[in-house]
Amino acid sequence: MAMPKSEIDAHYLERAGRPNVTKAHVGDSTTYLFFKRALDLFGAVVGLVLSSPLFLIISLLYLFGGNKGPIFFKQKRTGQYGEIFYIYKFRSMVVNAEEQLKSNKLLYKKYLDNSYKLEPEEDPRITKIGCFLRKTSLDELPQFINVLKGEMSLVGPRPVVSEELKEYGDQVDKFLSAKPGLTGYWQACGRSEIEYPERCNVELYYVDNKSFLFDIKLIIKTFIAVIMKKGAY
Repeated sequence: MAMPKSEIDAHYLERAGRPNVTKAHVGDSTTYLFFKRALDLFGAVVGLVLSSPLFLIISLLYLFGGNKGPIFFKQKRTGQYGEIFYIYKFRSMVVNAEEQLKSNKLLYKKYLDNSYKLEPEEDPRITKIGCFLRKTSLDELPQFINVLKGEMSLVGPRPVVSEELKEYGDQVDKFLSAKPGLTGYWQACGRSEIEYPERCNVELYYVDNKSFLFDIKLIIKTFIAVIMKKGAY
């Protein structure tokens, strides 16, 4: 497997060449789950309080900026143990974005072949405000609501759309054993710079090695990545 574009710690690089993570999934301890949920609740409440002025500003931009449609966007994602839930974001696309993409067969094929994304300049779905929100990761702020509801954690594998599950092959059950996160090892390592199938190894590495201290480390790395706009698209 080719060396990843982003800088990932040496322990991960030793594993990156393996097609699958072979270590068996071990049930999480009660202590870990307790402190993880406590961190989730604390982080979600603090995050929503601190970002409330941004919620107001972004809402006003959408109300008076000529971008007709709802302020928030929700989409079905696959969560822990295959549970389907709606992920919340600030809307960064036109209202009928999914229909518009699928109606263009060539563009939709490119979207699938390019790890479920398109470059902003060729993506007709993204609005001008949406482009800014994505580059600054501000579109992700409403996911604190998902964390508060218990559908997501602050840290975990990225929740995926159903089409992406096939990328994990016979490791899909392991991938779905962890609660999806607002951030995680993939985001901290460079997000859009790491594509499938390498992304599978990154996400599964987290599942096999998750711990409270690892979560704290990834939260710190995510702050740095966001500030540096690393991997944003």
